[in-house]
Amino acid sequence: MRISSVTMFEQSTASMNRQQSDFLKISQQIASGRRVVNPSDDPQAASRAIGVDQSMAITEQYTNARVSARNSLAQTESIVNSVADAITRAKELLIQASSDTLSNADRESVSSELKGVYETLIGQANATDGNGRHLFGGYKDNAPPFARTPDGNVVYNGDANGRQQQVDSMRLMPVAESGKSIFQSVASSAGYIAKAESSNAGNVTFSGLRTQNASDDNYGGSFAIQFSVADSGDGFTYSVIGGDGAELSTGSYIGNGQQIVFGGLSITLDGMPAAGDQISVARAGSEEQPADLFKTMEAAISVLEKPAETPTEKAALRNTLSTSMRELDNALDNVLTVRASAGARLNELDVIDAVGSNRMMNYTQTLSDLVDLDYAEAISEYSLRQVGLQAAQKTFVDMKSMSLFNYM
Repeated sequence: MRISSVTMFEQSTASMNRQQSDFLKISQQIASGRRVVNPSDDPQAASRAIGVDQSMAITEQYTNARVSARNSLAQTESIVNSVADAITRAKELLIQASSDTLSNADRESVSSELKGVYETLIGQANATDGNGRHLFGGYKDNAPPFARTPDGNVVYNGDANGRQQQVDSMRLMPVAESGKSIFQSVASSAGYIAKAESSNAGNVTFSGLRTQNASDDNYGGSFAIQFSVADSGDGFTYSVIGGDGAELSTGSYIGNGQQIVFGGLSITLDGMPAAGDQISVARAGSEEQPADLFKTMEAAISVLEKPAETPTEKAALRNTLSTSMRELDNALDNVLTVRASAGARLNELDVIDAVGSNRMMNYTQTLSDLVDLDYAEAISEYSLRQVGLQAAQKTFVDMKSMSLFNYM
């Protein structure tokens, strides 16, 4: 076999290059702390690591989304709590105004404070978050959801849907309520409300509207109690008309705390009517009795600003305040339900956060198992490659000075 000097040089150089490549590779692994620096180091582990990295990035995005959702829900809960306080104060003022000892001037003073509560509610309904978006406008959050019309009423211009946000892979969570669900809705448990027509000329007042038999065939519908002069011309009769216009019952009306039972309900009436007077009874939140906190406040303020001197005016005052207080009770129940829902979602976010944190820890451990370096093994390999490189270098130095001419 012929061994030339060129062959020895080529073999020695190839050995040094191979040893140096292995040495640099282990050096790079130690410097980066990763076993898989390039995909070629372990193609299967590198492929799985990409998938784990993507899962970690998505989990981090959901974590950021939950921070935003938590801020919105915390602001909603805080404002709704303030709304509940305002409604409670309004109810206290109406109870105070219902006292027969108050003069017209006293009631006008109560009305002034009630106006302040009313303005506070409008301000809270148009509250914004830290980014300038209106909290209770639904997806129409670039303008105040509640606006005054030229006649002084408040109307809702927002979206009926509450904003939602993806806070986890399988959870799309409502993070803000629509103004309609807070200020123009009632809880599902809300009952019936009675209301005297503004055109009533008599002084009939109502109280004690209660449910007596929820299984009655007519329960759940709307009713109207209409008064007319008795056929004898002496006294009055009443007729209870259902929502379909059918007459459900009739009877003589004598006043003095008379109780009338109809459609599974009972109501106590007092005072004397005029022919044509009417009292409507309907479920809160129905088409006949729509829920609107601002209209309730407007009606109460309006009646308190009017003098109540005649029996008819006093009856209108008492009936309007009675209806308004019932509506405020329903509004408060609804607001507290919304507040409880926001609190429940805040608690749910805490649970999802804990699950997300555990998931992130699992991903981190999996990624570490795939690509991270075993330093003890790597340092041993580093020492071995260093010795191998030094041996290859020394062999080359020794061989390059050798020549067959030395033996001739």
